[in-house]
Amino acid sequence: MKGLVATIAALAVLSFFIGCSHKPPSVRVSNERTTKANVQFKQANGNTINHNDVAPGSSSNFQDAAVGVIVVTAVIQNENVSPTTAFTAVNDNNFTVVILNSSPPTLRVDTQST
Repeated sequence: MKGLVATIAALAVLSFFIGCSHKPPSVRVSNERTTKANVQFKQANGNTINHNDVAPGSSSNFQDAAVGVIVVTAVIQNENVSPTTAFTAVNDNNFTVVILNSSPPTLRVDTQST
């Protein structure tokens, strides 16, 4: 009897999650530096998303991404260092890669639930 109750409960939870709609993860860049930057998001599925010429003090628009690990590389105008970071993108979240105005330049990832 316990097994039957557990199976029914598991099916109820599974059907709840199947019935829910999920928004794909999305990514953008916020540039806190005084020079422009090009940022590449290498997704777990092998595809890339590029946000080019992100102006100083501005943010790019959000763009849908694939679920999974994303490796980010920033190429910053007048810098020899190209900082990188990685994060795991999950549904129902927006991710902002912040190019920090530090020396050497670094990246921070901010997450916001949708």
